[in-house]
Amino acid sequence: MAYPVTFEADYVERRSRLTTFFRPILAIPLIIWLAIYGIAATIAIFIAWFAIVFTARYPRALYGFVEGYNRYYARATAYAALLCDPYPSFLGEDDPAYAVRMHFSGPLDPYSRLKTFFRIILAIPIAILRWVVHLLLEITAVAAWFVIVFSGKLPRGLYDVMVLANSYIARSDSYLYLLTETYPPFEDEQPRTAGMPGPPPAGPPSGGPPSAGPPATVPPATAPPATAPPDTAPPAAGPPIPEPPAAGPPSTEPPAGS
Repeated sequence: MAYPVTFEADYVERRSRLTTFFRPILAIPLIIWLAIYGIAATIAIFIAWFAIVFTARYPRALYGFVEGYNRYYARATAYAALLCDPYPSFLGEDDPAYAVRMHFSGPLDPYSRLKTFFRIILAIPIAILRWVVHLLLEITAVAAWFVIVFSGKLPRGLYDVMVLANSYIARSDSYLYLLTETYPPFEDEQPRTAGMPGPPPAGPPSGGPPSAGPPATVPPATAPPATAPPDTAPPAAGPPIPEPPAAGPPSTEPPAGS
């Protein structure tokens, strides 16, 4: 069964050296807004904890707000850690066009009151592993900063480690925020966007017969010769009509009796 929270990221090899060099400064507004956004999200999570313990339901409005914060945190972290170049939105709405995306399956119906009540204790192993993974992301981000500034490229191997760390942080946060009650796997089972230069050329379906080449052009069928209508005898002609005499030159003699 797939995990109810997925993380996707597009790989782009060429990177901007200028924005990478100033990334620590460019990320300051994101970090400030993240702190303000986080205060409101903490209050929402606290209210949701009581709601789930007493009703076994996560209020939909609170779920959407915390989901947006989780998504924004993942995008801001990805930008600050050089996982992507485009500047993220300050809102937590779903943006399919952005280079980093998170998808949620929605609130459970119902939640386990027992698991929610003891979430602080159950989340201790997740919190420890998240701290270690976050440290790994910071180390790889520093390495990526030097590589991009000097070469203008982000190696795919380094990117894979960074996206693995960022995806685990995002999915572990969804567990800590009560968005799901399933322990997050270390590696996302959902395929992440590889960012290949283009789709593969179209070909026959897997396991099918080999392509037979272009179809032969069939010449258009030749229409049969039109059948001439049968000869019809012309209507019987009457007596010939005499032609009028040709007019001669005008006479110059005066008329008789003048």
